[in-house]
Amino acid sequence: MDLGLRGKVAVITGGSEGIGKGIALRFLEEGSNVAICARRDNVLQQAAEELRGLTSGELLAVSADVTKPETLANFVNTVIGRFGRIDILVNNAGRSATSAFDELTDEGWFADLDLKLMGAVRCARLVIPQMKLIGGGRIINITHPGGKQPGAASYPTSVSRAAGIAMTKALSKELLPYNILVNTVCLTSIKSAQGERTWKAEGSRGTLEEYWMDRAKEHPLGRLGEPSDAGALVAFLASECAAFITGTAINLDGGLSNVV
Repeated sequence: MDLGLRGKVAVITGGSEGIGKGIALRFLEEGSNVAICARRDNVLQQAAEELRGLTSGELLAVSADVTKPETLANFVNTVIGRFGRIDILVNNAGRSATSAFDELTDEGWFADLDLKLMGAVRCARLVIPQMKLIGGGRIINITHPGGKQPGAASYPTSVSRAAGIAMTKALSKELLPYNILVNTVCLTSIKSAQGERTWKAEGSRGTLEEYWMDRAKEHPLGRLGEPSDAGALVAFLASECAAFITGTAINLDGGLSNVV
């Protein structure tokens, strides 16, 4: 199904690996112009070369850190200079961090909120004026079901993701008059670059695929999600097929969580 995204400009943070890279690939396949950013320029440029080899879409890769406003401003200005507009923002930059409450320092709290909540705030602040100028847009925040259903020792991620979900709802109402729709995808159990790093750090026996298969044994669907699963949902939310959807928090977890 053609989602009508050809020629749209999609900006994706944390786009160099895993889920972000999968989202970028889907937009490129839909014919969108795509801009990705990440902190590590060498990893980012390698991802850009791989993506260019898979599709004919136009891709821009600019090193930026969502915790550093000046690098984000440079990224957004470079995108505008290249493509002339921004239609879609996907706030994907983040990482999983869990700790018991009494073991988490102020620095740990601040670092997580700065990356996941304030990173999304900074990106939205830069992009919203551009969307207003062109008469609309889409913002999709990547969060986690733990923001709805926090477990024990799930700090700080569950709290920062709950804040991201709340920001999504509030911003969706504020931006309705400008035809800017805002939603969040609460995802987990997706094969990710962080999961691959965990496999390496643990020194697990066997291949990476065997590691994924072992993790999938207790999952309701008997498998983990692929980055392409995230890309499909995000692309749908960015399309006109989802023109009546805003302020929602959609679980992408294969039925794992117990909340809707």
